[in-house]
Amino acid sequence: MSERAINSYQDLNVCRDGMALAELCYRMTKDFPREGLFAMTSQIRRAAASIPANIAEGHGRESTQSFVQYLRMSQGSLKELETHLLLSERVGLLTQQQIKAPMEQCASLGRRIRTLIRSLQQKTKR
Repeated sequence: MSERAINSYQDLNVCRDGMALAELCYRMTKDFPREGLFAMTSQIRRAAASIPANIAEGHGRESTQSFVQYLRMSQGSLKELETHLLLSERVGLLTQQQIKAPMEQCASLGRRIRTLIRSLQQKTKR
């Protein structure tokens, strides 16, 4: 996190980047078959949307412990999204090139969420 004040979950870079990732996933899946494998469109979109939603909900709880818990849930949603993207590539819904950018964004966002969790945990130990 930067030194500027965080007045809203919308000020959090991890939330903004989560929204950008979700938007990318919505665009990527718009041309998926309606009856895709296990409704893959829905699975990808739900997992992607869950990432910033959990960050926002955790921030809204106004408790560091709750916020950390919801950040961990967003990490779980990231891993779920990665799995759906990899499966989509394996079954031919997406190409390796198509999943490259969102997979890289997932990895980067996951690292930054972990850093935020550690920072929050350190503050509560003081």
